[in-house]
Amino acid sequence: MFPVNQIDHQFTVSSENGSRILAELRRELSGQSWNAVRRLLRSRRVAVNGVVCVDEGRVLSAGETVTLFTSPLPPPPDDGDVTICHVDELLVVAEKPSGMITVRRSSELAWPASRRRLQPTLDECVPRLIAQHAARRRGRKVRQRLPRLFPVHRIDRDTSGLVVFARSPEAQEHLIAQFADHQAVRRYRCVVPGQVPRQTIRSRLVRDRGDGRRGSTDEPNTGQDAVTHVRPLQRLGNYSELECSLETGRTNQIRIHLAELGHPVCGDIRYRGPLHKDIPDHSGAPRLALHAAELKVCHPATGKQLKFRTPWPPDMQTFLIRLSTESG
Repeated sequence: MFPVNQIDHQFTVSSENGSRILAELRRELSGQSWNAVRRLLRSRRVAVNGVVCVDEGRVLSAGETVTLFTSPLPPPPDDGDVTICHVDELLVVAEKPSGMITVRRSSELAWPASRRRLQPTLDECVPRLIAQHAARRRGRKVRQRLPRLFPVHRIDRDTSGLVVFARSPEAQEHLIAQFADHQAVRRYRCVVPGQVPRQTIRSRLVRDRGDGRRGSTDEPNTGQDAVTHVRPLQRLGNYSELECSLETGRTNQIRIHLAELGHPVCGDIRYRGPLHKDIPDHSGAPRLALHAAELKVCHPATGKQLKFRTPWPPDMQTFLIRLSTESG
């Protein structure tokens, strides 16, 4: 978590249509020139949702928090923060750090490499890591050709954890079908306030529940079915660690379901409670306390089930220890 005494200014984005970070900074910091706000970004003194932002093309959404700091922040996550868990001729499983997008947006694909390198995405980091490993194994100094990846699913920018990519269109089709047929297993860990009993949450999710945010609707023929299975793991004083299994994989599904239940994920600045009722976050979470901890898929060629597990990253382990210690 960033030291509070280094925070110079903080504000929440109110525009529902989305605007670029430079425009929001100029609007908030009246009197500042374009060059002045560009210098803020380039000096790594701006964070969005607790993640340093250096890309002036970053589009913001309503509810996101922008923080300005008095001194430079650590750089955004890059290749060195990504872990490759499995590689073969048909698929790759990697662990994504919090603060990194899974797949580059189509509108950003034409950006020059220098701009994309400012805040790389997982689908860009993984091919470089595979090529570097191949070069070391073969003892060659010749630059290896970057392998092509095909996206299968995504996890939120601020969520950490396991992601699978296909390495051919056929493997991609096979893996996507497993997710669609609920054959793939995805289990997440999260931390929420209060105590949550074991249960299954079912709702229909829409893009706008009435306040500009994704959420559930009571209209039976509107939206998409969303099913989350919740199991409590441990109590941490006034908080709980949960395991959430996805039966469906809608955008922000776990965050929405838990928030609407009255137990928003710690560190979540967007989904804080039921419609028109925000629940304050006193947890001090360093970022979104949500981690894709377990993934099971069947190999497209052999049919063998592949199982992957990864523990909470160090920053969140420290957070859990603090909550446990404070609870006595």
